[in-house]
Amino acid sequence: MKYAPIPKELFIKNRENFAKLLKPKSIAIFHSNDVMPTNADGTMGFRQNNDLFYLSGIDQEETVLIIAPDFPDPKFREILFVRETSELIAIWEGAKLTKPQATEASGIKNIQWTDRFLPMLQILLSECDNIYLNANEHTRAVVEVETRDARFVKYCKDRFPLHNYVRVAPLMHNLRAIKSEKEIELMQHACDITEKGFRRVLKFTKPGVLEYEIEAEFAHEFIRNAGNFAYPPIIASGANACVLHYVENNQPCKDGDVILLDVGAGYANYAADMTRSIPVNGRFTPRQRQVYDAVLRVMRESTKMLVTGNLWDEYHKEVGKIMESELIGLGLLDKNEVAKQNPDNPLYKKYFMHGTSHFLGLDVHDVGNKYRRFEPGMVFTCEPGIYIPEEGLGIRLENNILITENGNSDLMATIPVEAEEIEEIMNSK
Repeated sequence: MKYAPIPKELFIKNRENFAKLLKPKSIAIFHSNDVMPTNADGTMGFRQNNDLFYLSGIDQEETVLIIAPDFPDPKFREILFVRETSELIAIWEGAKLTKPQATEASGIKNIQWTDRFLPMLQILLSECDNIYLNANEHTRAVVEVETRDARFVKYCKDRFPLHNYVRVAPLMHNLRAIKSEKEIELMQHACDITEKGFRRVLKFTKPGVLEYEIEAEFAHEFIRNAGNFAYPPIIASGANACVLHYVENNQPCKDGDVILLDVGAGYANYAADMTRSIPVNGRFTPRQRQVYDAVLRVMRESTKMLVTGNLWDEYHKEVGKIMESELIGLGLLDKNEVAKQNPDNPLYKKYFMHGTSHFLGLDVHDVGNKYRRFEPGMVFTCEPGIYIPEEGLGIRLENNILITENGNSDLMATIPVEAEEIEEIMNSK
């Protein structure tokens, strides 16, 4: 991995917190993600299962973690199985973790090779009543490829049908929603790398550049700072900005247009998620500035509501009222029509059709429960936008907000967002 080693104390603490949530006489089993194929003998870049990483810090394929807090023999209460290196693997892929290296990364003393997992499983399950198994239960997940977790669920229920099976996902969603001090530090680092990329792009952008050339500038800065793209970047100029998940990034940037940049760096598997909208030629037109300032005002007011005790649906309802007022001011909505609107289908959604915030962490759209009141340690995006296809204009602004005991903290506070500052940087020598 390119990133600096993470102290194992983070993962030790995460496992301690997780173990407290298990029923008596339980075992929890976590698998790494598969290495996914492309074509012929090609493979995609490996991305670790975030729950396994959260609990172990291991960023390697064919890894299995077992947590069994009540097991009679203490040395079997935490076991990490990792892939053994052979001479062939060392030559073609590079050596995998040694047992001492796996212990140093995870804090787990009992390290076994992966081929010992199934033989040991039968011994372990003889002393357990409850088996906690994992699955992707994100509310927006579309899972069409069978995962290693899914295959193991089938195996386990067939081989051990009389045990009690329990979903581990709700426990992980509960734990991962609250970020520790070290996690916040890693997320801040991802935000800092994102800022470097954005400042580079502000100096680079001019009429005639292609969207993918801007993408390349971000890539250069992210990689040279030991990061990567946390998600496929959106570089959407002109009317492309009205396509919410535009990822083609292949059009020329025209004089007089605005570019929407939804780009975040990933660092140590943690994500930043930034959106900025900048003028191709370095100057907003009066109408572009009018819409830009409206979005910025909504962002500022929305950020104020990301505080302890608020609730997801109530927050978004209040943001809708603020946006409604701004759209009336822009001449996009009629206040008399708004007064008669269906409250279940408000008119502002024509120009602002997505949510304002989502959980952020190891996943860009991180796991969490929308019915849980906001608590210190949660990190949310704040990303209002106004999209006007008939004007070929889409503007969205997005920062990453940490909820604290006494309000919140903006992890992107130093990234330029005021229109004047963006224009000044773009026009400076």
